Order: sequence, then structure tokens, then C-alpha cells
Amino acid sequence: MQRVTSQLLSFGFAIALMWLFANIPPQTLARAAVPLYVIAVLMLFGVAFFGVVVNGSRRWLNFGIARFQPSELMKIALPLMLAWYFQKFEGRIGWTDFALAVVLIVVPVYLIKRQPDLGTALLIAASGFYVLYLAGLSWKIMVGLVALGAAAGPMVWQQLHDYQRERILTFLDPARDPLGAGYHSTQASIALGSGGVTGKGWLNGTQTHLDFLPERHTDFIFAVFGEEFGLIGNAVLLILYLLLIGRGIVIAANASTLFARLVAGAITLMFFTYAFVNMSMVSGLLPVVGVPLPLVSYGGTAMISLFIGLGVLMSVQAHRKLVAT
Repeated sequence: MQRVTSQLLSFGFAIALMWLFANIPPQTLARAAVPLYVIAVLMLFGVAFFGVVVNGSRRWLNFGIARFQPSELMKIALPLMLAWYFQKFEGRIGWTDFALAVVLIVVPVYLIKRQPDLGTALLIAASGFYVLYLAGLSWKIMVGLVALGAAAGPMVWQQLHDYQRERILTFLDPARDPLGAGYHSTQASIALGSGGVTGKGWLNGTQTHLDFLPERHTDFIFAVFGEEFGLIGNAVLLILYLLLIGRGIVIAANASTLFARLVAGAITLMFFTYAFVNMSMVSGLLPVVGVPLPLVSYGGTAMISLFIGLGVLMSVQAHRKLVAT
């Protein structure tokens, strides 16, 4: 009951923030981009020195009445900052601008990776990459960056924590540790399969309610949904996500300024990345990472950041300039 009350309070606060951001013109958001980014980076530094440690990870700041995860703020602040930067140099964007933009991405990604929170760090890096792509980054440079990242694989491997390496090895061979590192993936696959076509019905999932499935209210809630509502329920959920993402793409395409287009496009692609990564993780197509299922997983801070993103999309749509035809 405590979780329900907490989630309802977070939902009400998130709705209020979504309404607030929906009524803020994109021009005002652009003016707030730099201070918001600076505040988010300073808060990440604050986490490194004064953060609250939970389950071995230092990711939260304690404000007395509540804990706050600054990495969630960065999910909004980084696209706003990069979009403001590229709009400032619109019409004369060169390789030096992209290089500086990469620095703006690397700083928060590194701080979040140290917490450690590799999943969120990769998602924020993806949001920055989306802005670079939408701003016109050459495909040749993108291929070069991918090749550079592949070449740096051995060095990256050395920087990973033991549990992160174990997750990758378990993804490649789930049977190597079925009762340890591979337990989450194995139980999620069983839950999804046991749901069949129509599912077992709400609150009737055996894997879920007999406590075989870990993290069932957060990262692995898609397995719970699949077990209780089956293939049909999963298909409906996928269609709803596709409709949301499709609407976001339309809003980005019709945006009246470069800033609005970049922000709307990045936020929409972030929704896609969240849903794709979580569903792929639960289905065994990607290694296990701490990525919630958008608008479904339990968690107040993540919900608030996602609803703020929806509010920004609404603002872009509501304040677009109408062009006479």
C-alpha cells in the first residue's frame, strides 16, 4: 500500500509538472537550457561527494523530505542544452561545434557511469547522440565514432565493474550461472512464456506472485505484464508505444525552430530507446541494465522526468507557428 500511495503522489506531481512545461514556450525553455544543464552537472558532482548510497550505488541526493536522482534531471537538461547550442550556431555548424557538443555529453555521462549507473549513462549518451544526428552530423563521422568505440572495447571492458562484466557474459551464455547472474533473465523468460497468448489474468501470474521474478515492480515489470496479459496484452502495449512515438515524430517534423525540432526529436527517440531497451532486456535480446519501462515501471523520479518530456512535446506542438498554405 505504501508503494501505491508513493506512486500516486509522484503521479500527481508529474502531471502538474507536465502541465507546467506544456505551457512554457520553447523560446523560454531555450533560455533556461544553460542554467538547467549547469545545475544538473553540479548536482552530479554533489552526488559524487555527498550522495546517498543505496545497494552499493551512490546515485541520490538527500534533501531531507525526499531523495532526488540528478541523472533523471540530466535526461531533460542535456537535450535542451545541445539544442540551444546548435540553434545558436544555426547555418554555420562546423566540426568544432560537434566536438564541443561531444564534451557536453561526455561530462555527465562519465559522472553517472561512476555512480555506478551504466544503464542511465548509456541512455543519456544516446539522447545526446540523437541531438547530434538530428543537427546534421555526417554519417561518415558517425561510422568513425562507432568504429572508434569498437576499437576501445578492451579498454572499456577494464573499466566495467565485476557485476557489469558478469551481466554481459551471462547475456552471451545465460546457462553459465542460472542461479546467480543469469537468474533474472531466466525467470523473466519463464514468466513471458507462461503467459501464453491470452495471459493468466490480472494478479494471477505464478512467477510474479510466488516471488520467483525479481525486481518485478521496476526493471522486469514487462515480464509481469506479459505473464498476466499474454501476447495480446503485449501487442496492445507495443501499439500504444508506437502511437506515442509516432506522434512525437510528427510534432518534431512540424516544429517551427531548430531548437524545438531537436528537443522534440531527441525526447521522442528517448521514449523509443527506453521501451526498446527494457523490452529487449526482459526478452533476453540485450544484457540486463537498470532501465525502467516508460510510464509503467514503479519509480517516482523516472516518472517525473518522462512526464516533463511529454510536457515539452506538448509545448512544441502548442506553440508551433502556423504557416499559410
